[in-house]
Amino acid sequence: MDESPSTPSPANAGMVIIGGGLTAATAAETLRKEGWGGAVTILAEEDEIPYQRPPLSKGFLAGKEGEDALLPLPASWYPENNVTVLTGTAATALNPQAHTVTLSDGRTLPYAKVLIATGAAPRRIPFPGVDLKGVYTFRTKSDSLAMKELFTGGGKNVVMIGSGWIGMEIAATATELGNHVALMGLEDVPLSAAIGAELGTVFADRHKEAGVRFELPASAAEIQGTDGVATSVLTTTGVTLPADIVIVAVGVVPNIALAQAAGLTINNGIEVTASLQTSAADVFAAGDVANAMHPFTGAFARSEHWANAIASGKVAAKSMLGQEAVLDDIPYFYTDQFDLGMEYSGFGALTRDAETVVRGSLETREFIAFWVLDGRVVAGMNVNIWDVQDAIKELISSRRIVDMARLADPQTPLEAL
Repeated sequence: MDESPSTPSPANAGMVIIGGGLTAATAAETLRKEGWGGAVTILAEEDEIPYQRPPLSKGFLAGKEGEDALLPLPASWYPENNVTVLTGTAATALNPQAHTVTLSDGRTLPYAKVLIATGAAPRRIPFPGVDLKGVYTFRTKSDSLAMKELFTGGGKNVVMIGSGWIGMEIAATATELGNHVALMGLEDVPLSAAIGAELGTVFADRHKEAGVRFELPASAAEIQGTDGVATSVLTTTGVTLPADIVIVAVGVVPNIALAQAAGLTINNGIEVTASLQTSAADVFAAGDVANAMHPFTGAFARSEHWANAIASGKVAAKSMLGQEAVLDDIPYFYTDQFDLGMEYSGFGALTRDAETVVRGSLETREFIAFWVLDGRVVAGMNVNIWDVQDAIKELISSRRIVDMARLADPQTPLEAL
């Protein structure tokens, strides 16, 4: 990737991390662990120290986990390690030539190296009525706190627009808390875009058993209300769903405005090398916003999951220090819905033309699914079967040809394939 000429930065310049999520926390921690003794400043746009998102739609939302579960590092870690966190402070401009970041309070901060970890924001679709009171998106801690308060006590009519992982997780939690949930999406089967209809049906059936109502495929034709407050959703199929709460969870878009204005190369996010270097010298990007070249596939990939936030935060920090580091982890994510626990590793882009092999029972909901392309495992998902992720990742990374019958046989150890 071409780099613009580097301009020497001021003597007092340190490492600046733009963003207040898990990637930022991981990068800051890695900088200190790797021996960087200079200044580290985190710009956290929210009025929160860096936190992670997975519990927001799972245990934290359900009231099973406290706020400590959101923190990758305790609040005390930052002052103890001389890391400055500027909460409620956004970066409004980045100047790669001058090596400066302009802050929302008007200050200008010099940097030696800067990491853009601005994450992503909920995709907003202009449904009629989307601005009514009672219509929400779901992304931040404050979103989760608001939903927790509304869900607690049950009895609410909740309409979920979106049938992906977040939509399904929120639907499960809302239902467990005693609410009545209707879920719509553009797929015939929820989650089928990610894991296919057969496996998506496993999750859908569990939701139906718990009382979740599905309207698929459908979207919102109009969110209807009275006196400025949402009361129902009219679907594109002509069904009217009563609604006390409407949640729009139709994916996210990377927060690229800062990078775009700075002239960085944009390609479904900020385009970066496998070392997370952007098109500008001394400017790196990681987490949800970064579209990184992956050594395994030889293609760019942008991941919006927890494991990538950690892995890319570490790689970015090491690259900022001039170390040789490459983001070559196999993508991983997990979900919890009712009594279904799932882990997934692999390359979703490679599964589209792959054959699915199931080991175990879809009926009992204890199985491992593999996606096999040209005889090689490119992804694997375990549902209610544990301690197999290391073996699945090894199968993928080895690229070895597997015997399909042995792959499907629960009596054959994964390590023996």
